Amino acid sequence: MSDATENPEIGEEDGLEDSAAPLVEHLAELRTRLIRSVMAFIVGMVAMFTVAEPILNFISQPLADVLRDRGEDARLIFTAPQEKFFVLIRISIIMGFGVSFPVIAHQLWRFVAPGLYKSEKGAILPFLIASPLLFLLGASFAHYVVTPLAMNFFIGFSDVIPAIANLVAGTGDFENPDAAADEELQTIFLGSVKESLDLALKFIFAFGICFQLPVALTLMGKAGLVSAEGLSNVRKWAVVGILTLAALVTPPDVITQVILFVVVYGLYEISIQLVRWVEYGRNKKLREEGVLDEGEEI
Repeated sequence: MSDATENPEIGEEDGLEDSAAPLVEHLAELRTRLIRSVMAFIVGMVAMFTVAEPILNFISQPLADVLRDRGEDARLIFTAPQEKFFVLIRISIIMGFGVSFPVIAHQLWRFVAPGLYKSEKGAILPFLIASPLLFLLGASFAHYVVTPLAMNFFIGFSDVIPAIANLVAGTGDFENPDAAADEELQTIFLGSVKESLDLALKFIFAFGICFQLPVALTLMGKAGLVSAEGLSNVRKWAVVGILTLAALVTPPDVITQVILFVVVYGLYEISIQLVRWVEYGRNKKLREEGVLDEGEEI
């Protein structure tokens, strides 16, 4: 009689060890992928710190252009000794994640891909490519269009408010608000490096995330969570939601809010068409397999 027959616990223990082995292998692989991702991020962060100053100048360029157009000094100040250093650190962290994202996404894909079917791989991979491209498109739109409008709106308050006050008081004219303000307290804009960067990054991330709408809705359409008809039926609620979003992530400037609404609503309509295309491909495949009859849809 074998040892396994005499002692059934041996066979049970062997079975437990066999079932535990794949889990241990997956955890070991996950650790390897995480270590590689973290190393890529650290390398990217250190590399970006060496060019953080030019990146800061690039992000601040819309504000500098607004100040030059107003005839003011295009310089930013820092109010604490460590402020600029930590601003550069923050930039290096954000940009380091950006440049290392391809490596991180590749490691994530290598970990997840073995558990996916070939059709699932073909369905997900395009979205992994489209997502960062759409984020860059949204960030570029924010940097070149939205941020200059917002900066001009906010800084313009220093002219608009005194002009209205002088006009109401009858002590000056609207075109020259400083004409009768010699004895009044004057305010000028001295931009803080930290605050100016925070506002610019807020716009970049807000629009970058908003531009992910087609990717998110199309993935949900592939999973059967949303349909083109359903998205069309809630179009009026989408309009309300987009208007609310525009009011939250943009300054109280009607022009900027309208621009964001038009762009995001356009992305919503594009998403409806993409979901409709997904549904068409799914129904066509099911008809070819004989699951659906001609003219029948799900």
